Amino acid sequence: MQIDLLKRPGNSAARVTLSPGEHLTSESGAMIAMSDNLELTTTTHKRNTGSLFAAAKRLLAGESLFLNHFSASSVAGEVFLAATLPGDMLRYDLQGENLIVQSGSFVACESSVNLNLGWQGFKSFFSGESVFWLQLSGTGPVIISSFGAIYPIEVDGEYIVDTGHIVAFQETLNFTVTKAGGSWATAILGGEGLVCRFSGRGTVWCQSHNAKGFGVELGPELKPR
Repeated sequence: MQIDLLKRPGNSAARVTLSPGEHLTSESGAMIAMSDNLELTTTTHKRNTGSLFAAAKRLLAGESLFLNHFSASSVAGEVFLAATLPGDMLRYDLQGENLIVQSGSFVACESSVNLNLGWQGFKSFFSGESVFWLQLSGTGPVIISSFGAIYPIEVDGEYIVDTGHIVAFQETLNFTVTKAGGSWATAILGGEGLVCRFSGRGTVWCQSHNAKGFGVELGPELKPR
């Protein structure tokens, strides 16, 4: 499987070339175009599987109801993918580990990668973000997206990240939700509110823009129909 990330970082798209016998799983609606020799199937979970329970779990995570599966049979083919919001993309190769991805940042993965719902509890709920995260595990390439530029922060000890700028993080890290600054007045007046304090050793991938903040700024400018 060959993955080429194009037009980075502002308007990224992924071109995935599948050799015969290879399979790719993507978020519903992510496809731009594909070779006519590829086979496309749709399920609520992994290829050749699916259930209403799996679909309900995905909806709770803020993802779409279905997953698309692209397969190359006897001839190679390619598929172009993009995220809903303009920004960057990242390829990450899982090596028998777990990657936690925020709702909306998952684009695609090799079919051997497992997609599960990761419960983060009320600490995530009170941060204003999703109570559920996607947990990607196993071995194989993963494509994730960001709103704006995406960049890694290497944590060795503790690090604080605004909740709206988290794209993904390695499960070797723990996190707690806390106020930004030393007091609630600083957190509220400074516009930061709640943040995630990561601890341990691993990588957090951040995005330069906050989708919810962008929506708040854009909303008043939209004229009612």
